[in-house]
Amino acid sequence: MTHDAPAYGLWSLVIINTLFFIIFATSFSVGGWKKNWRELGMFSAFVLALFTEMYGFPLTIYFLSGWLAARYPGLDLMSHDSGHLWSTLLGLKGNPHFSVLHILSSLLIGAGFVLLGYSWRPLYEAQRAGKVATTGPYARIRHPQYVAFVAVMAGFLLQWPTVPTLLMFPVMTWVYARLARHEEQASIEQFGEAYRAYMAAVPAFIPKRSVSGLPDRKNRR
Repeated sequence: MTHDAPAYGLWSLVIINTLFFIIFATSFSVGGWKKNWRELGMFSAFVLALFTEMYGFPLTIYFLSGWLAARYPGLDLMSHDSGHLWSTLLGLKGNPHFSVLHILSSLLIGAGFVLLGYSWRPLYEAQRAGKVATTGPYARIRHPQYVAFVAVMAGFLLQWPTVPTLLMFPVMTWVYARLARHEEQASIEQFGEAYRAYMAAVPAFIPKRSVSGLPDRKNRR
C-alpha cells in the first residue's frame, strides 16, 4: 500500500489547528488566560500533543510500528488513515472519517464546545451581578466548563488516540475535578448558604433532568 501525499511533517497544520482550538476555547472562558490559566493551559498542552502527532510526527505509530506491522501486514503506517488507531484495532473497514467512532467523536467535540459556549454568558452575568450562576447549563450542572473540556478531549481520543494524550486524559480529568472542588470552596466562602443550597440542588458533573427548585437570587455573605 502506498501513499501519494505526505501525511506528516505538516507543521503549518499543527500550528493552525492548535491555535484555532486554543483561541476558540479561550474566547468562551470568562476572564481568559489571566484567570483560567490552569485549565486552559492543560487543554492547550493536550491539543498541541494531539495535533503534533496528527500532522507533525506520529510518535505513537513509531513506537507501535513493529507490533502493527506484524499484526496488520500491508498496513501503510505512514498514511493518515493509520493514525485512526481504534479503527485499525477494531477492524473497521472503509474510510475512518465516516466510521461510527469518528461520528461519535465529532458529536462529543461539538457538544463540548456548544456547552462551553452556552456556559459563558450565564457565568459572566452572574459574576457581574455578584450572585451564584444558576441559569443556562448551570441550572443542570455546577461545572459545565470542565465537563465541556473533558467531552472535547474524550472526543479527540475516540478520533485519534496517542500515547501522550491517553496518559494525559485521566490526569487532566482528575485535575479538573480538583479545580472544581477548590472553586466550590471559594464560592462557599463568598456566597455562604446560598451556594450550599445550590450544591444541594444541582449535581457537580452529571446533568440533572429537572431544573425546578433552584436558588435564584443575589447572594452575598
